[in-house]
Amino acid sequence: MLFRCGDCAIFRKSAMAISGSLSTVRSQTAAHVSFQKTFSYLDEALRVGTSANKRLLAVPIGDSQRVELGDGIFALEQAYLTKSPAEGRWESHLKFIDVQVIVSGEERMGLCETSRLDIDENLTPAKDLIFYKSSDQGSTLLMKAGDVAILFPPDGHMPGIQVAQPVAVRKIVVKVPVW
Repeated sequence: MLFRCGDCAIFRKSAMAISGSLSTVRSQTAAHVSFQKTFSYLDEALRVGTSANKRLLAVPIGDSQRVELGDGIFALEQAYLTKSPAEGRWESHLKFIDVQVIVSGEERMGLCETSRLDIDENLTPAKDLIFYKSSDQGSTLLMKAGDVAILFPPDGHMPGIQVAQPVAVRKIVVKVPVW
């Protein structure tokens, strides 16, 4: 399968999210122009005292705000309480690559190739969102402040799951168009 991201091509045969620290993930995607724009925004949003950082920290729990970054790229600055695994839903996206960054708090995120999941609700093309039926397939990432996950269209994911008990999480999800 071929995904075009700006002026680069990312060849993918199976689900294979990229995850790690901000610096590690940045180095793995350095050649891709769309990710350069994404990481420039993240540098600003994560730098204490900047207007972007203050805006993110002011998002009330349970809310999200959209920030346009240009070239079809946008960020969702979010604040929420993590939930139990029973409340989670598997999801994926066809038009956008997710770059999810935990700013504060921690969560577990399920990861599973979409070919191993059964569609429950397909909201495309109106929304870039497919929900899947509950499944114990896949694996789990522990995401803490500073951790990043890049999720491609074949990467089913279940974000926002509590580690031990519900905690407040501040997260940025940058949506990078798939061309």
